[in-house]
Amino acid sequence: MDRQTVVVLFGGRSSEHSISSATAGGVLAAIDRERYSVIPVGITRDGAFVLEEDDPAKFALDAERLPEVVDNGTRVRWPEPAGDRMLRVAAPDGSTVDLGEVDAVLPLLHGLHGEDGAIQGFFDVIELPYAGGGILDSAVCLDKHFTKLALRAAGIAVSPGITVRRSEWETEPEKVRRSIGELGSVVFVKPASAGSSVGVSRVDDGAGLDEALGVAFAEDDKVLVESRVAGREIEVGVLAGRHGERARASLPGEVVLTSRSFYDFEGKYLGGDGVDIVCPAEIDEELTARLGETAVRAFEAVDGRGLARVDFFVTPEGELIVNELNTMPGFTPISMFPKCWIASGMTYSELITELIEAGLESGRN
Repeated sequence: MDRQTVVVLFGGRSSEHSISSATAGGVLAAIDRERYSVIPVGITRDGAFVLEEDDPAKFALDAERLPEVVDNGTRVRWPEPAGDRMLRVAAPDGSTVDLGEVDAVLPLLHGLHGEDGAIQGFFDVIELPYAGGGILDSAVCLDKHFTKLALRAAGIAVSPGITVRRSEWETEPEKVRRSIGELGSVVFVKPASAGSSVGVSRVDDGAGLDEALGVAFAEDDKVLVESRVAGREIEVGVLAGRHGERARASLPGEVVLTSRSFYDFEGKYLGGDGVDIVCPAEIDEELTARLGETAVRAFEAVDGRGLARVDFFVTPEGELIVNELNTMPGFTPISMFPKCWIASGMTYSELITELIEAGLESGRN
């Protein structure tokens, strides 16, 4: 079988640049090399597309030195629509080299300019198939404010809270404080459009509220303040259906906090103490089925394409509350999304293949 050429795209301009790079390291190590020829393309923090090294070890996640894409002077030239799919790279000396015709792109990008529909629209314009979410679901799910609107419209319960815009906080701070005070003694403050727990703070009894809002507004002009929901934190992976079938859900995984006050960046990616990942979650078949069905309904509510991780709170009364959806969830080998699908019977390599093949299928439609 002739190998197909896949661009593995990572890095980006968002605050999640390093996590995207670490995800790429895992994917480069596990992608089926007998099936795919790989071209690694990085996006620097300034937005330059550069040809990267095909070296998984270079992008290993290390708490002492987070991986990143550094400008090496090359510039990737994407194909133009209605022409060939030849990917080219301009070297620092000005010469141009053909890298091969591209069959699909695997965008492993998190946050703004990568998970918000922007890069998806770019590939739609140049008519290049790509894996993962499309324009609409990416845009809706990155902005948690609009995620909640879509889920509520579908009759799916979401975390109670309010949206605060920077202009409101600057002009009517006391009104904002009163509204936040009505949410309870413990609230979580988070940017509307960011992931990986970047910019998220827990506030108890109002202490540190101003600082928490400042941290969140550094990431976005729109911030969510949500009530603390008592319950278990359960996450479910969703993959889009193939060949006209309905999307399907993985077995659930659980985030168990032992000493951390919430599942923050360090706990997710840097091996910090105080959190355990249990996959599959220790729950009964009835709850597993309800979580899977609700996860698929949430995916459909945002017009999901490709994949998503759906994050739940399961209350002591058994109510399912959706916290958020991620259309390009953490995808390192130790991340919850791959762990859920591995627990469901897939290997990490097979999961990568599934995403690429689904993107190719979508591109042919």
